[in-house]
Amino acid sequence: MAGPRGGPWGGLAPAPPEYTLLGPDRRPYRSAVPGQFGGHRRSRIYGRLDCPSARRAIARGGYVAHRVFFADEPAAVAAGYRPCAVCLPGAYATWLARGSAAQAHRLRRDGAAARPQRRGAK
Repeated sequence: MAGPRGGPWGGLAPAPPEYTLLGPDRRPYRSAVPGQFGGHRRSRIYGRLDCPSARRAIARGGYVAHRVFFADEPAAVAAGYRPCAVCLPGAYATWLARGSAAQAHRLRRDGAAARPQRRGAK
């Protein structure tokens, strides 16, 4: 039986779906638009929603409890997540190069303070 305004819900349209996304500040927020990227909270890795590696992990179970979603790539990066090496190889290579350069800079900056003393050194 139809409602007074027609339709099976009595004229009330179903509520639009809401999605929970993670923002750059790592706090969840509601969105009417689904996220473009998925991530894993514990490993801090983000990737495409159709990533074969993520799909295998989801199929094995356990992964879903720590799954997060991002509106876009800049939000994932700002939240401190790194790109997936499987589905985003270009972004991963860039991230890896930046990380290696930053680590080398820290080692040069810290200099001798970061080096352990050798035994018998005076």
